[in-house]
Amino acid sequence: MKSKNTYTAIGLMSGTSLDGLDIALCVFSKNNKGWNYKIIDAKTFTYNTIWKQKLQNAHLLNTEEFWKLYTDFGTFSAQTVKRFLKNKKHNPDIIASHGHTIFHQPQNKFTCQIGDGATIAAITNTTTVCDFRSTDVALGGQGAPLVPIGDELLFNKYNACLNIGGIANISFKHKKERVAFDICPANLVFNFYAAQTGKPYDKGGKMAASGKVNENILKKLNALPFYKKYKSKSLGREWVDEEIIALLEDSNITLHDKMATTLEHSAFQVASVLNHFKLKNVLITGGGAYNTHFINRIKYYTACQLILPDDKTIQFKEALIFAFLGVLRLREETNCLKSVTGASRNSCSGALYLGI
Repeated sequence: MKSKNTYTAIGLMSGTSLDGLDIALCVFSKNNKGWNYKIIDAKTFTYNTIWKQKLQNAHLLNTEEFWKLYTDFGTFSAQTVKRFLKNKKHNPDIIASHGHTIFHQPQNKFTCQIGDGATIAAITNTTTVCDFRSTDVALGGQGAPLVPIGDELLFNKYNACLNIGGIANISFKHKKERVAFDICPANLVFNFYAAQTGKPYDKGGKMAASGKVNENILKKLNALPFYKKYKSKSLGREWVDEEIIALLEDSNITLHDKMATTLEHSAFQVASVLNHFKLKNVLITGGGAYNTHFINRIKYYTACQLILPDDKTIQFKEALIFAFLGVLRLREETNCLKSVTGASRNSCSGALYLGI
């Protein structure tokens, strides 16, 4: 497989914002100038209420229930891929599945993304890569973020790449070395409060814009120790619940004021990173790119040029790059960078299940 220069790959991405399962069918080709890519087709399969509740409450399950969900989500992913591929002529070389993160505690040496790769490979009869984070965590790294190798090899014409999903994370070249880290919570918190109004998300940030920023709470959020460190750091749902949600829920401010305050906090933290590293332009992708109020508040705090690409790139860049990580894993090449995660060495990560 190493001798091939063109690959058809599927990337599966399920983010903390619980929007749905993103599937991207991509073709990658390599020449003497580097890698090129094309998204052939892509779609988000929205989670129904049952699946959303299952994923949201997975961390509360007992051991037997958890492992059942682990394989059930693999079955769901595989069946969704088969639906997606129906009537398509492309036969993928690899399926690369991020899975859905339930636990992420690299400080305790573990991370868990559900969605059994063996199940996906068996049902689709296609070689599958999953569990992309565990090797890096075993090497002392954060196991995140993983997308930067794709930013380095596919999107290097930009100073930086900012993804605004459940968590806002960034990747860029600094002192001739690729660095990346989670900046702050974004849609994970925005959607949590939007759900309390009966909406899945705050469209355009309009509800947050109607609220009033509480300066006292904003100051406390911005003073959290996590923000004092740059590089090699990552966030999980647990930290967001304990540090962000708990602080807001202990206050007596209105729902819309909570939304306004947390959005202002996240905008300030994103802009602080752009300013700290003197970045001139940044490519913005992920669902948060459509939150007009959020983008405008970031602009308020920085002179860095914010670039919004086409809809397909905004929505499916992460799924595209996971497909690419799968290709690199198939080629037994580095797909996880120590400069990004803080691991002891670069690694070729991901558990490989043959689709034979």
